[in-house]
Amino acid sequence: MNTIAGRIAKELSVDRHQVEAAIQLFGEGATVPFVARYRKEKTGGLDDTQLRKIEERVGYLRQLEDRRATVLKSIMEQGKLTPELQRAIEAADHKVALEDLYAPFKPKRHTKAQMARDSGLEPLADALLANPALDPMAQAAKFVDAEKGVADGQAALDGARAILVERIGENAKLVGALREWLWTSGRLASKVVKAKSALAAKFSDYFDFQQAIRELPSHRALALLRGRNEGLLSLDLDVEIAPDAGRDQPHPAELKIMSAFAVTNRGRPGDTWLVETVKQAWKTKLSKSLTSDLLARLKENADAAAIGVFKSNLKDLLLAAPGGARVTMGLDPGIRTGVKVAVVDKTGKVLDTATVYPHEPRKDWAGALAALATLCRKHHVDVIAIGNGTASRETDKLAADLIKLLPDNKPIKAMVSEAGASVYSASELAANEFPDLDVSLRGAVSIARRLQDPLAELVKIEPKAIGVGQYQHDVDQGDLANSLNAAVEDCVNSVGVDVNMASVPLLARVAGLNAAIAQNIVQFRDDNGAFKKRSEIKKVARLGPKAFEQAAGFLRIMDGPNPLDASAVHPEAYKVVERISEATRKPLKAMIGDSAFLRSLDPAKFADDDFGVPTIVDILAELEKPGRDPRPQFKTATFEDGVEKLSDLRPGMALEGVVTNVTAFGAFVDIGVHQDGLVHVSELADRFVKDPREVVKSRRRCSRSRQGRRY
Repeated sequence: MNTIAGRIAKELSVDRHQVEAAIQLFGEGATVPFVARYRKEKTGGLDDTQLRKIEERVGYLRQLEDRRATVLKSIMEQGKLTPELQRAIEAADHKVALEDLYAPFKPKRHTKAQMARDSGLEPLADALLANPALDPMAQAAKFVDAEKGVADGQAALDGARAILVERIGENAKLVGALREWLWTSGRLASKVVKAKSALAAKFSDYFDFQQAIRELPSHRALALLRGRNEGLLSLDLDVEIAPDAGRDQPHPAELKIMSAFAVTNRGRPGDTWLVETVKQAWKTKLSKSLTSDLLARLKENADAAAIGVFKSNLKDLLLAAPGGARVTMGLDPGIRTGVKVAVVDKTGKVLDTATVYPHEPRKDWAGALAALATLCRKHHVDVIAIGNGTASRETDKLAADLIKLLPDNKPIKAMVSEAGASVYSASELAANEFPDLDVSLRGAVSIARRLQDPLAELVKIEPKAIGVGQYQHDVDQGDLANSLNAAVEDCVNSVGVDVNMASVPLLARVAGLNAAIAQNIVQFRDDNGAFKKRSEIKKVARLGPKAFEQAAGFLRIMDGPNPLDASAVHPEAYKVVERISEATRKPLKAMIGDSAFLRSLDPAKFADDDFGVPTIVDILAELEKPGRDPRPQFKTATFEDGVEKLSDLRPGMALEGVVTNVTAFGAFVDIGVHQDGLVHVSELADRFVKDPREVVKSRRRCSRSRQGRRY
């Protein structure tokens, strides 16, 4: 573990003991949210991002160590492990470098080079490489042997060349140097496959394109790779050759190979043959294998960047401002099939449903308004949530007319992302939750609930179905799922969960819990009534001491006899709060919310061997505002009247909208014209912006004008 911990510590620029502590805690079954929040003393205050990286790198490096052991054993069994080779293998810090070293010793199929060795041609290859003054054909004549399959001198030279080509391609130091040189200097060029140019219209930007491979942004790299995978683009990786270079001048890569193997062209009998051998080694072996390696690296880097964008957008969406405990009407817009309506109470319980037909073909605008007004009055609706799909702008106008009709207690309206709503509506979870409700109406319920609490509702949907990324179907699906699940877990635990209100999907995302335990919590709650204190959670079936330790701090019990149960203070630290209360002679209830008093305390005075200063600081901050929600204040965007379709837009308009997605190349904004508009990264601010998320985040209100930008 020391070697792994040391490497990770160096990568993250932290102390090794911090990494060792984190690895030990993970080994004991601790989760990232729990360690980040409640084990700061042990890890030296590592945050959740650092801990996620440690968790990821430990897995990779353990696989590397296992592979290293396999490689060493294999070479040792062949009797070819030298001290120098062993040191090189032990120093290899990634899988590619390790495989480069293993290549000459890896069991192979019967290659041309192996057949040539079996025919006794390796001495010929060695002699010609060592002494170019020798005449190749004269030397080859000595190795002609029909019984060994060497029919003539040319066959002998071909076999010798195959041996040297393989030797060049398996020189780990040379291959590694060429790979990094090609990554640094190479340019990736794309051409349209002429026979498919009509089908490749969407890739027209790349019909005749080239750029330095290391400078390709993730979205462009993924587009090029998709075009190649679909057979519409051809890709070629090479370095730029000087215009004045002669046709017979060796390729720059060939010059590097020649230097590594001391091959020169001085006009000696063997020089031309050796130079041609180098040329074949580059063209037939190294160029292809290195291009494949670097396209894989490009894909890996692009995947990581795209997944990072998706993860960041997902976090922004999950942590969007909640509308709160308000009676909410959800409108799922539709034209021919009508607008689906659901009214939910402050807790999200369904009160009423309906379908109205204000749009084509029925165009029953008055009837729709009357039905919606009746529902608003009957249930005292506070907020109207409108899905942003087809007919959303027309339905937004319907809601505006509805609000004008209501004389008192007018509700507010807000546009809500429908992303994933149809996936949820048709899911087994939705069927179990609303067995008697039509699938189409379940979407309206989801829209209403996700305005009340985006996090609580969106956890019911597979993260990939929420669709706030770029090229999400092109990236590694396993890495994407792991990253998005980690994002959901971090968001849920940063906000905390009301154990008496939360659904099974929400509880299942709490640190230390899973779907089965979450179901048992809900069942226990249904059978025994609401939990009154945190300690009662221990009675839930299959929720053992370890699960309770991990989850307890993130599970809230509101309005219970102990106010700490509604806070992020972990039950294991309640005794610290009691000690503070006794030392200051201030009752717990009087202490909570008294900012001036709490900030006057010296955390160091209450620290001990079990609870250090970082934990005391967190406890005092939590007592100031127990169970505080880290999410922003709820705001709504107002769409411009009269701007309902693209043709309504005019240059110079200042419009308010909602950022629906952020990519590496800009942000998509919903301004109520049925199609989100792209604000390119170069137009996001009056300064250079490298990462669009410096300026904008998903599901945030934004306004933009020709004179300036406000987000």
